[in-house]
Amino acid sequence: MAQVEAITERVVAADPETVFDTLADYSGPRAKLMPEQFSEFEVREGGDGEGTLVHWKLQATKKRVRDCLLEVTEPSDGELVEKDRNSSMVTVWRVTPAGEGRARVVVTTTWQGAGGIGGFFEKTFAPKGLARIYDALLANLAAEVEK
Repeated sequence: MAQVEAITERVVAADPETVFDTLADYSGPRAKLMPEQFSEFEVREGGDGEGTLVHWKLQATKKRVRDCLLEVTEPSDGELVEKDRNSSMVTVWRVTPAGEGRARVVVTTTWQGAGGIGGFFEKTFAPKGLARIYDALLANLAAEVEK
């Protein structure tokens, strides 16, 4: 099994703290940011950053649906980590300054992929598909915080 990694980034015309707070607020705006590939969004514990437990289903392809139960931590300033209890998937959100009144958001998702030929295709195509999904989420985030 090989590690698979998908990285997406966007510069948003809003203060980094506002951007981070919006991403970390699972019981508020975060649910509205999720594109159509996410369903059954539910906050099970907490709701704001560290200590949150959130559930959703991610429809990665027409046939592939991942049931996610994510523990949220904030290991450092501007960093939000979502660890899936149901798989090896970890998503790290990093929000850093990108000039006055602007923030760079980098989303990195990693997981242990399948072995063999299936793993080859997963490592080749899954990062591009996941990047498209997170591009849509980051576009929704920009629309929300750039009001």
